[in-house]
Amino acid sequence: MIRAATIALASLLAAPAMAGGMSKDIVDTAVGAGDFNTLVAAVQAAGLVETLKGDGPFTVFAPTDAAFAALPEGTVETLLKPENKDQLIAILTYHVVPGKVMSTDLQDDMMATTVQGTDIMIDLDNGVMINDASVAAADIAASNGVIHVIDKVILPGS
Repeated sequence: MIRAATIALASLLAAPAMAGGMSKDIVDTAVGAGDFNTLVAAVQAAGLVETLKGDGPFTVFAPTDAAFAALPEGTVETLLKPENKDQLIAILTYHVVPGKVMSTDLQDDMMATTVQGTDIMIDLDNGVMINDASVAAADIAASNGVIHVIDKVILPGS
């Protein structure tokens, strides 16, 4: 069932992100996909919407709603509180790499510096892994970058 949902999501996202003849930006593409409600809410709470709607280009490793739901109970609610905005920004920007990095650009055991400032590890030995998250769908084009869907929220220092 999960595999079928992933394939359906990948098929939906692989279609051109078009609205009125204009390609959608990263935020609008995520909103339109329907499986990133928690990510979009977090981006809004962190005040990063305008940044991710900006020129970019950006590469976003986007955790699904299921990935956020797998965090310990209460984690998302705690992060969304205004007093935790800096921590939320750090986590979200750890999912973003400057530039447009397509799956064909990836090399095994390469490191990529995130917008947050620390590195993520790309491992290609058992499918595509970003740290300990698997890439469920890749190369979803947006007008200002690309989205790769991941099955886990990655955390700086993990």
